[in-house]
Amino acid sequence: MGMLSLNHLMLKQKRWSRRRTQALTLKQKRWSRRRTQPRNGSTITLVPQKDLLCQEGGERSTYLGPNLPEDIWCRILSLMSLQDAAQSASISHTFLRSWRCYPYLNFTKETLKQNASGKDYIARRLIMTVNQILTNHSGIGVKTLRLSFPYYCEVDACQLNRWLQIAITPGIEEVTLFLPPNYKKKYSFPCSLLFGGCGNSIKYIRLTECAFHPPVGFVCLRSLTKLHLYQVRITGDELGSLVSNCFALEKLELKCCDRLIFLKIPLWLERLSFLVVSECYKLQVIESKAPNLFTFRFFGGPVRLSLGESSHVKNLDIQLAYRPNSLLYAITELPSAAPNLETLTVTSVNEIVNTPMAADKFLNLKYLRIHLTGFSKAFCPDYDYLSLVSFLDASPTLETFILSVKQNDMKHDSVFGNALHVGSIPAHKHSRLRKVQIIGFCSAKSMVELTCHILENATSLESLTLDTIFDQFDQGTVVEHGDCRRRCVQKYSGCGLISREMILEAHEALRVVSIYIIGRVPPAVQLNVRGPCSQCHKVP
Repeated sequence: MGMLSLNHLMLKQKRWSRRRTQALTLKQKRWSRRRTQPRNGSTITLVPQKDLLCQEGGERSTYLGPNLPEDIWCRILSLMSLQDAAQSASISHTFLRSWRCYPYLNFTKETLKQNASGKDYIARRLIMTVNQILTNHSGIGVKTLRLSFPYYCEVDACQLNRWLQIAITPGIEEVTLFLPPNYKKKYSFPCSLLFGGCGNSIKYIRLTECAFHPPVGFVCLRSLTKLHLYQVRITGDELGSLVSNCFALEKLELKCCDRLIFLKIPLWLERLSFLVVSECYKLQVIESKAPNLFTFRFFGGPVRLSLGESSHVKNLDIQLAYRPNSLLYAITELPSAAPNLETLTVTSVNEIVNTPMAADKFLNLKYLRIHLTGFSKAFCPDYDYLSLVSFLDASPTLETFILSVKQNDMKHDSVFGNALHVGSIPAHKHSRLRKVQIIGFCSAKSMVELTCHILENATSLESLTLDTIFDQFDQGTVVEHGDCRRRCVQKYSGCGLISREMILEAHEALRVVSIYIIGRVPPAVQLNVRGPCSQCHKVP
């Protein structure tokens, strides 16, 4: 059914009501003059039937169009925004009744349009508006509850509990609670609200800045498919008790949960396919027996990782927070921990030692992305880029290799003035490797040696892309489309800001390509070279 906009409905109602009122007024005047004489001789004054538009009293109208069932009006109201739905309830008793069952309660500064200046005023108005809407809501038919408060908004815990009690009723599917920072020390989510069948229909829970202490044997979230906890005080035992009974769970995201020391996921969570663990720095052990876990993203300190002997994890994104040697950890721990990997992304802020040869192999790895970012100004000058060949040798089925280096200066020894040592390491034929991309390609001797090694040993290579500028907003287009133009030339937003040192280095890298690379490229390989942007990357 098509949905008229609120303005159109209101305008149509006003016009219809005005015409209807004028017609009825004229008709009433005519009928008031008319008298009939019945057979018994008495005189009767005929009075028109009471206007159906005013049967419910007041100034509201009960009618905005066709005579539709109540559930249709509820459906119409649910298609409106929260603010439009609230405004429509003030002009119609039909919408007022439907408003008390409005299903999508999304309370944020933006949706409530609190644009006035002054943080204290905004906070008071926001709390008052939420309280007024939820107090007048029947609690019936709620599907989504989202409460999001800015950092300067102080909400009383008792009042917050009362709001949750109104909205969390049987049938609700999503509960999202964004509280101001540091609330996790003074507010605990009331798990008791999920008892009595109220939690059985919930599919998505997202909690931030609070404590969450589900009791042992907590079985109230049988339909839960996604759980996202950010800055939440919860222990490993409590989390284990919770997820052990969420048999429908598909996605689990944990971020900055500083009470977690271990994370254990049981075998019977057969639907769990997506796991994110980020910045839980006290975490020491991650043990998952979920048979169908497909994607795992980890950002934190070194942990003992156990994904099961028959792990089905195919996509892994890992970074050891701001600690060194993520590459060393990846090549020594992951082949055995995740033997079925097909896609691997490793991010490192520093590598103190060169990447060693792997004891085990990534037998199924097809896509490898290594992102190196200088923790200070430049990536560690002692690291030998050529040692990344260890990953290529350990991945016999690798098809795509992307190396991106983000730094504001280049401190490695330049290829100019130093002899290349191509073929200095034992060569393995990378027979499946088809696409290679190096973003942030520079004049570092070891990077040039890595590029030459790939050209000589990747027998199935189809394309090589060398981008002399690392622009985080402009990556990935060359490999897919062969288009070497930068963003602003393609009439997108401008290029990212690049330091003067790296702009100069990019011009040096172009010289490296012309002197050391072009002559080594086989005829069957497409070479794509991207230089600095002529508009955005001019030397100051």
